[in-house]
Amino acid sequence: MIDISFDFRLDSKGRDPDTYSPTLNAYHRALWSKELPNGQVMELQSKNAPYVLNWRDFYFTSDTIIVEMSHSKNRKIMDRVYEQVEDFEEYYQHLLHRSYMIGSMIIFPVHANSMNQRRGTNIRISDRWDLTLECIRRHYAGEESPLSKVIETDKSFYDLFVDFKGYVDFFFLQDCVSEDYSSVNIWMGDASFEKSGLPDTVEEYLNFLVKEHIFLDKRNRRIQEYCIENKLL
Repeated sequence: MIDISFDFRLDSKGRDPDTYSPTLNAYHRALWSKELPNGQVMELQSKNAPYVLNWRDFYFTSDTIIVEMSHSKNRKIMDRVYEQVEDFEEYYQHLLHRSYMIGSMIIFPVHANSMNQRRGTNIRISDRWDLTLECIRRHYAGEESPLSKVIETDKSFYDLFVDFKGYVDFFFLQDCVSEDYSSVNIWMGDASFEKSGLPDTVEEYLNFLVKEHIFLDKRNRRIQEYCIENKLL
């Protein structure tokens, strides 16, 4: 049933795969409808597109956690990458393809000023998954972060996983944290949140992409192993 290499743009008819890909919607329901760390069993439901997943009083939408940073705030770096990378268009399309595989996807509660929105608009996060996960780690540790407000708004969601390990294991995020779950693997710079989360140089940007995509490959493998064990392939 689940193909870890499927590009969700293929069946979203030119619209946002997060809300218009029926395959992505089905994959989310298959992967996250299972026992939660708190002992409850989440059974996700959804209606027709634009897709919103529902369980009890929770409503979720899909979000991409692998990013190319191709937006206007990173324009100077992207212009330099364009100059330095041979056949940039092919390179960029390859990145896009990988960012729409299941290993690139997660769900968050949907509402005004949601996590999907806040982590993308907060310059100290800049839509980066490593920094987002660090904010989630700090929530479970009782520490402040740039995303504390939205995470606290969704406290009932994070309570479902009991602790940081529960959250990480549930969503197959083990390869983004240390072996003992005490820290997050930061792919560029540090987690001080004292500056923008964007790269300062082309080298930083390209190194970030390498680390991000190594994580993607490992998460895809974890998802595949889970699917084999639970006969979802």
